Amino acid sequence: MAGWWRVLSRGARRYPWPANVLLYAALFSAGDALQQRLRDGPADWRQTRHVATVAVVFQANFNYVWLRLLERALPGRAPRAILAKVLCDQVVGAPVALSAFYAGMSILQGKDDIFLDLRQKFWNTYKSGLVYWPFVQLTNFSLVPIHWRTAYTGFCGFLWATFLCFSQQSGDGTLKSAFTFLRVKEASAVERPQEK
Repeated sequence: MAGWWRVLSRGARRYPWPANVLLYAALFSAGDALQQRLRDGPADWRQTRHVATVAVVFQANFNYVWLRLLERALPGRAPRAILAKVLCDQVVGAPVALSAFYAGMSILQGKDDIFLDLRQKFWNTYKSGLVYWPFVQLTNFSLVPIHWRTAYTGFCGFLWATFLCFSQQSGDGTLKSAFTFLRVKEASAVERPQEK
C-alpha cells in the first residue's frame, strides 16, 4: 500500500493537473452513484455520465485553476490569508461552481429551460453549502499541500456531490429535503417485514 501511495504522490507532484482532475471527477461521479443507490432505484448510468461530464469538463478544471489562483493572490498559511481564501471561495467560487453544475446538467439532460433548476434551487443549495464548505476549505488551505488541494476538494466533494445530485434530481437544494428523504427511507425499511 505504501508503494502505491508513493507512486500516486509522485505523479500528483509531477503531473498535478491530470491527477487532480481525474481524481476529482471520479469522486464527484461516485457521489451521484451513491445518491442513486440510496434511492433504491435502478442504476442510471446515463445520469452518472452526465455528472462525470460536468465534473471533468468544468468542475474539476475550475477547482484546479481556482485553488491555484487563490494561492497566488493570497499566498501562505497565515490565519488572515486562509480566512481571505475561504471568504473568496464562498463568495466567488461557490456560486460559479453551483451555477455551472445546475446549468450543465440541464443542458446534458436536454431540458427546455436550462436555467430552471438554477433559479429554483441555487439559493437553497448555496446556503446548504455554507454549512459545509467553509470548514472543508479552512482545512484545505491550512493543512493540505497545494498539489493535493483539488483532490482533497474532490474527496470532500464526494459527500457534497451526493447531496447536489439528489437536489438536482428531486430535492429543493435544502439539507432538510435530503434528511427528510433519508428519514422516510429509513422508516419504510424498518416497517417492511423481513422476508424469509
